[in-house]
Amino acid sequence: MRKFASSIFLILTLSACAPLAFFANGSNPEYRPYKRDFGTFVTSSRVNAVCLSPTLRYVIWEFEGYFGKKIVMNSGYRTPWHNASVGGAANSYHMKCMAADFFIPGVSKDKLIAFAKRNRLIGGLGCYPNEKFIHIDVREKPRSYKTAVEFGGC
Repeated sequence: MRKFASSIFLILTLSACAPLAFFANGSNPEYRPYKRDFGTFVTSSRVNAVCLSPTLRYVIWEFEGYFGKKIVMNSGYRTPWHNASVGGAANSYHMKCMAADFFIPGVSKDKLIAFAKRNRLIGGLGCYPNEKFIHIDVREKPRSYKTAVEFGGC
């Protein structure tokens, strides 16, 4: 019964916020260079946007709803082989369907970082110098952290 109640709660929570993301605009000319993978814009056919945990999908919807534009994912799920070939960490959250690297066309990286720092569901935040994307993951934060664990130049 507890699992059923938890499932209903999660569905209601997601459905309450999903409409904001549905209003996000992805029809601008700035999205033409990108492909779509299961409703998500991606930078190439190598980006897997299918395997995203429900919490990560929810956080992405929050970004899209807040900025009113769709994200463009630079990296989503990675197989262990693909993760190794791109120099990912051995225990990368990308391999657990819990991380995404993305940007939003026309939205500054600084605004994405500021929004990510205010989001209580984001456990890890990476901000790589000279790149237009940010990394977010939905790992569990250490108890002493009120905001995301930051790495990579935030």
